[in-house]
Amino acid sequence: MKERIRSTTVICVRRDGKVVMAGDGQVTLGGEVLKSTAKKLRRLYSEKILAGFAGSTADAFSLFSRFETKLEQFNGNLPRSVVELAKDWRTDKVLRHLEALLLVADAKNTYIVSGNGDVIEPDEGVAAIGSGGPFALAAATALLRHTQMNAREVVQEAMSIAGKMCIYTNDQATYEELG
Repeated sequence: MKERIRSTTVICVRRDGKVVMAGDGQVTLGGEVLKSTAKKLRRLYSEKILAGFAGSTADAFSLFSRFETKLEQFNGNLPRSVVELAKDWRTDKVLRHLEALLLVADAKNTYIVSGNGDVIEPDEGVAAIGSGGPFALAAATALLRHTQMNAREVVQEAMSIAGKMCIYTNDQATYEELG
């Protein structure tokens, strides 16, 4: 039986013109932590777009490469690029077997992109993916609704909470910010 690599927590929060994305650093295989300082975020298209992944690292790198090509093709138009990537991902014989999710954002838009052809734009200023994503999403949503914390503070606290609840998430987060 093929052992599944499990991970991660990636979250993106928008507030007051700022966009902050964070990803934890833990990579596990079964019950073993293989790495605690993995980088799961990238800046793309002249540093104007943030992208994070959950799932297979090799698959995510393939998707990042394809996504960068779409961004170049559509002059950094994030909505168009994610739709075209999702179409390719769903229909291409090789791509459709990739096991990853992408969370991408620019100054105006945030999307979750999946291999099922999903392009999801969250209703509120927060989105999260990975095994710790639901914990981080719940924490960040509550913090956005009930505090005046800035985007960075919300992300930091949400990552801390997810790291305490999800065994596939650690406290070695990487942060990227736009705005």
